[in-house]
Amino acid sequence: MKLLLVEDDPSMQTTLQRALGRRQIDVRVCGDGALALEQWRVLEPDVVALDLSLPNLDGLQVLAQARAAGLRTPVLLLTARGTVGDRVLGLNAGADDYLPKPFDLDELEARLRALRRRQGEPVEVATEVGALRLDPHDGAVYLRGEVLELTPRELALLRALMARPGHAVGKERLFALVFPGEGEVQVEAIEVVAYRLRKKLAGSGASLMTLRGLGYLLREEAAQ
Repeated sequence: MKLLLVEDDPSMQTTLQRALGRRQIDVRVCGDGALALEQWRVLEPDVVALDLSLPNLDGLQVLAQARAAGLRTPVLLLTARGTVGDRVLGLNAGADDYLPKPFDLDELEARLRALRRRQGEPVEVATEVGALRLDPHDGAVYLRGEVLELTPRELALLRALMARPGHAVGKERLFALVFPGEGEVQVEAIEVVAYRLRKKLAGSGASLMTLRGLGYLLREEAAQ
């Protein structure tokens, strides 16, 4: 799922991009109301999370202009404004749901996915590679029925590879999912995570391959 997060607080941007990225949500951020419409059109997100308090144009103005321009993407309003009147204004302007700040990350994810499903998102099924199974509902990876113990970065990498078993996934793409919003980290850091993950996959019937110049690939090992 691709999410456009329109939020002007840099720490909130970084926190949500990193946390949701680890839950297989591709988060793109925009911190300015005047730029939000342009980003909205270019990115074509599945869902927009829109803060009400923004510079230049506030969230209600952004939402009203988006709907007037024919942008029908589901919108979740994020607001620190506690009055019923503000929420009603947002819903009347075309928002699909709202979530008051501060909010729980699990609830945020659940609301985003609910909005995506309303747009006809295909029902997700478990992905299996060898003896590994990725459960789309809880996001965990199981090895022969037991949860595979992984660090958050190892889990993010394995999820990304299991989403495209047998296909190469670029190093830059994987880096963005494993280290979302961490600009100070070098792309080569993904190699360390891949090395550790490869050792934990021993005996799983799945192999993590390095494709020089392309990225990584997860494939099922041939039966002996």
